Amino acid sequence: EMSMVTGVQTCALPIFYRSAEVEQRAMTTLSSVSSNQASPDASAALLETRSVFLDDEAATIAFGYKLAQSTQRRTHATAPAAGLGAETAGGIIHLQGDLGAGKTTLTRGFLRGYGHEGAVKSPTYTLVEPYELAHCNIYHFDLYRLSDPEEFEYLGTDQYFESPNLCLVEWAEHGAGWAPSADLRIELSETDAGRTARCSALSQRGSEMLSALFG
Repeated sequence: EMSMVTGVQTCALPIFYRSAEVEQRAMTTLSSVSSNQASPDASAALLETRSVFLDDEAATIAFGYKLAQSTQRRTHATAPAAGLGAETAGGIIHLQGDLGAGKTTLTRGFLRGYGHEGAVKSPTYTLVEPYELAHCNIYHFDLYRLSDPEEFEYLGTDQYFESPNLCLVEWAEHGAGWAPSADLRIELSETDAGRTARCSALSQRGSEMLSALFG
């Protein structure tokens, strides 16, 4: 099912609504994919995929916020207070797309959903940016500058991927074969009217996120 995110009202909780005109243009059928279909995550089976059309940057941030809610144990009416975060079952989310496709923008919305109010930048040079909050730990990776996938082994970040931590990984394909497989993969692609986010569940945990995200 192609969902539409066309705007955000200025309030504590982003409000999503459908644009009939855009929805008619972008509507697609939900596809359930058999577990034996190949996927970019070599060790993971593609269980289910859904897509959402995002009009602009505000819609991308709002979708990131909603994605954060899908990873929390309980839904909050407003974002947690700064520095607190929220209880989560953890998970690994791979963000794929060309440069400028909106990966870091989506991450900014995700972190807002956990109460982070500071700046969010892609850790292109540091490779990982930690957000260690009172109730959870979130780690934002950018593997773009890895010249060889094996270099991931020397980052010393294995413990970051332990449950119940949350990891968002940009350019995970640059660490292929070494970076942990995703529970949920989000592929961002730009169109003339905005961008599309294709969300694929690659594990039971990913299916839970996808169900909460589009439920």
